Amino acid sequence: METPDQLGFQFRAPERHVWTVRALVSAVRALVERQYSDCWVEGEISNLRIPDSGHLYFTLKEESAQIRVVIFRSSAKLLRFRPENGLHVTVRGRITVYEDRGELQISAEFMEPKGAGALQLAFEQLKARLQAEGLFEASRKKPIPPLPQRIGIITSPQGAALRDILNILARRHRSASVLIYPAQVQGDSAPGEVIAGLRHFQQSLRHRNAVEVIIIARGGGSAEDLAAFNHEGLARAVAESKIPVISAIGHETDFTIVDFVADLRAPTPSAAAELVIRSRQEIEAQAEDLYRRLERAVRYRLLMARQELTERVQDGAFARVMDSIHRRQQKLDEQGFRLEKAERQLLERCHRRCESAAAAVRHYDARRRLAAIRQSLEAQVASLAAATHRRLLESRGALDRRTASLEALSPVAILNRGYALVFDAKGQLVKDAAQLAVGDEVSARLARGRLRARVTAAESSETETGGAGLE
Repeated sequence: METPDQLGFQFRAPERHVWTVRALVSAVRALVERQYSDCWVEGEISNLRIPDSGHLYFTLKEESAQIRVVIFRSSAKLLRFRPENGLHVTVRGRITVYEDRGELQISAEFMEPKGAGALQLAFEQLKARLQAEGLFEASRKKPIPPLPQRIGIITSPQGAALRDILNILARRHRSASVLIYPAQVQGDSAPGEVIAGLRHFQQSLRHRNAVEVIIIARGGGSAEDLAAFNHEGLARAVAESKIPVISAIGHETDFTIVDFVADLRAPTPSAAAELVIRSRQEIEAQAEDLYRRLERAVRYRLLMARQELTERVQDGAFARVMDSIHRRQQKLDEQGFRLEKAERQLLERCHRRCESAAAAVRHYDARRRLAAIRQSLEAQVASLAAATHRRLLESRGALDRRTASLEALSPVAILNRGYALVFDAKGQLVKDAAQLAVGDEVSARLARGRLRARVTAAESSETETGGAGLE
């Protein structure tokens, strides 16, 4: 059987492409963002974090899966409700990868509660909080004057609500003076302008022409149109007003937070005019259906135009710049979280150490401790001096004994008795006369000094008397 090489085929090993971690994550991120640029995802909020930057960070989870979600401040401030842990929501955004951790996440631009509108949820949350504080209690509400001579109205000067109130007051109570504070009653700026109107009328209490009652009026509309009157700051301003306030917002079926906080709620602006002058006649609701339909159509067109503009912007350079800014903002928030945690741990450790030191100081008598240390030190010094003296005496005695022994064994001591040490020419000690011959030079070591001599005669040590003659 022929091999592949014999058949002319050549096999080459595939080239190995080595990625860096950042390059791989960036490539995956680009692929994921192209494939999932606009997704709707629902789940339960957990691990919600809202740093000072205004961004929202949380985990969207279900029973067996979870994914991180980030909503940047520009989108978070448009939310109509307050996110909470455990809330089931639906988010819309693009799937991306946070490169610093290599984690999959959703960069969301829109979020709404599952099963309930955002406006309704925000309304219920604020209502429950203010009710718990007692702002809805009937005992704190002020009575309405039966026939006020000066009436303050906060509303839009172009609105039909103002015309209705003025017509009824002109027909039923011509002697009443009306002061109008113009304010927006729809949109983001409306709560601030209405609060400014309340403060203006409060300041007039110091003058003789102060108003006796305030009417906050607005015609009917959708929930979005009336959302300005569900503002917490406006509700608290109404509750703090020293002048009785009548809310005349929307139709009879429309309820806002201001209605619950006001001293009296009128079902319509026209009814407010009747109530303020104790009228018993029923006022027919003003037809504003066409206005509402037109407003809704314009709002829908604006929403669609904004969505189209957002999609176009996301495909351009501006989207890449904003995406880079968002990533850096997210990274900055992560560093802020870590710094806050480290600072908290450091403070806790310092607090524990301070408590331990304080407890030790409370039970510590420094003077008694120093006296004990001084007494112990003096005893040790005395003991050390005695031991040193004893050691010196012992060492001196041993030195004297060894000195005596060395002197007894010293050759010099023998020489003092008249003996001498004889060395040959090589410097070797001569112990036997046979080591020398006649004529050899020798040296002798005496007790004091040395001498040189020459051998003139030598006798063997085997004779009875032996010696050597020196010259």
